[in-house]
Amino acid sequence: MSESAPPPRRNFYGRTHGKTLRASQKDYLAHDLGPLTLKGVTEAENPAHAPLDLSFAGGRPLWLEVGFGGGEHLVHMAALNPQVHIIGAEPFVNGIAMLLGKIRAAGVTNLSLHPRDVREVFDVLPDACLSKVFLNYPDPWPKARHHRRRFVTPDYLLPLARCMAPGAELRVATDIPDYVRQTLEEVPPAGFELVRQGGPGEAWEDWLSTRYEQKALREGREPHYLTFRRH
Repeated sequence: MSESAPPPRRNFYGRTHGKTLRASQKDYLAHDLGPLTLKGVTEAENPAHAPLDLSFAGGRPLWLEVGFGGGEHLVHMAALNPQVHIIGAEPFVNGIAMLLGKIRAAGVTNLSLHPRDVREVFDVLPDACLSKVFLNYPDPWPKARHHRRRFVTPDYLLPLARCMAPGAELRVATDIPDYVRQTLEEVPPAGFELVRQGGPGEAWEDWLSTRYEQKALREGREPHYLTFRRH
């Protein structure tokens, strides 16, 4: 990572807690989260924001899923691609607990977690280290005055672009037409080229439909699948 001033203090607007956790989920958090959590990311662990040691990836290509929700896509990708290592970033405790249960069941070992704001990961990842990134059904922030909270804004996209290698792939799935509009407007200027835009029934070959997508389909909203390539 290039030498730079410490990142500014930021606001985080998403939820971090939901319904009361089941006993099994509390057990996952107590025993499984610690060993899977990336070290050297937080301000307390790395106040100088030194570049992250990537030895945890074992020399494998590094992927990232931003906001993994209930974790089904993340676990699916880890199982399907044992030759890579995947980081999952998600601050919502209930989603983290759901993911940990899925990891136990699937037995996958090629992933690491950051149970906080993904921007902390961007602060410490070395330049050009990511070869694929997933953004699946991000928070739509539907009110116009909240559109600047969306992930597809420069505050997120420019740090992400720094971390992605030339030719790396960024996938965005959403069921919100206005999110598609903003994605198409703001992602290319951050250093990306649109290479594919798919609608219903045109997902990626290795796509796993998530519970969020199934809810959208039940409620009559159409999915969109956008693929970008880092310049």
